[in-house]
Amino acid sequence: MPLRKGSTCALITPFNDDGTIDVTGLEKLIEFHLEAGTDNLCVLGTTAEAAVMTMNERALVLTTIANIAKGKVPLLVGTGTINPESVKAMTQQAIDLGADANLIVNPYYVKPPQRALVKHFTTMADMGLPVILYNVPGRTGSNIADETVALLSEHESIVGVKDATGDLSRLASLKTLLGDRDSTFLKYSGDDDTTDDFVLQGGDGCISVSANLVPRQIHDMVHAALKGDTTLVKQINDPLRMLHKNLFCESNPIPTKWAAKRIGLVNAAYCRPPLDVLDPAFEGIVEESLKAAGLL
Repeated sequence: MPLRKGSTCALITPFNDDGTIDVTGLEKLIEFHLEAGTDNLCVLGTTAEAAVMTMNERALVLTTIANIAKGKVPLLVGTGTINPESVKAMTQQAIDLGADANLIVNPYYVKPPQRALVKHFTTMADMGLPVILYNVPGRTGSNIADETVALLSEHESIVGVKDATGDLSRLASLKTLLGDRDSTFLKYSGDDDTTDDFVLQGGDGCISVSANLVPRQIHDMVHAALKGDTTLVKQINDPLRMLHKNLFCESNPIPTKWAAKRIGLVNAAYCRPPLDVLDPAFEGIVEESLKAAGLL
């Protein structure tokens, strides 16, 4: 299925308290998003803790999700890491197990120059699965320049970008550089706090952490923004602003998994090492955010 404009949930992976994947809990989450109208599902990304999963565990997650959601909602699978051979292996697995597209982050820590990023992304795109570029300098230590994104957009299998910089000025710059391709190249916000303005200013949607908890609201807000309805955007999004902020009071997805357990979406708030469960010092502000969003 082609990826859609609108709301994409950066899905958490529910674990049991012993650290194993909660398959039943994962099935429950997928049904929750289908009912809520989530436009795309982004699975096995940073929020899913995919970096600490084995290939067999990735296969279990993908198979579980595809069995329920394939053909109902597009599946965007995170396959990015430092080693290009690992990216290829994860991308091939995603192709084999029914992915509709893959999300590839620029290789973190090693800080490739722009020409190396072009080679990296085009090599993966040559495998044939549609690619969403993922630019998150705060985590990777490097940036995909707007000019590089525009150059990569010329590849038939590179279909969009997730911009998690929070810098709204980049959207206008990118739209200008894309030229005629702007109408078909998907531009997703990866920053919940600025998604409303991003879409109102010409973005195509979001890949959202908050959507784990409030998928219907994020869907409705983004579609209102796509229509330019600023009044409705504000009405929906204002009660969520505290949530957008406080879900990052500790490293993602620690607060989100605690919040998901608090409202009964998952059975455990467990995060795999090197992460941990939410520091009790932050429980109060996350709970306050849930109340403001109408979830408690």
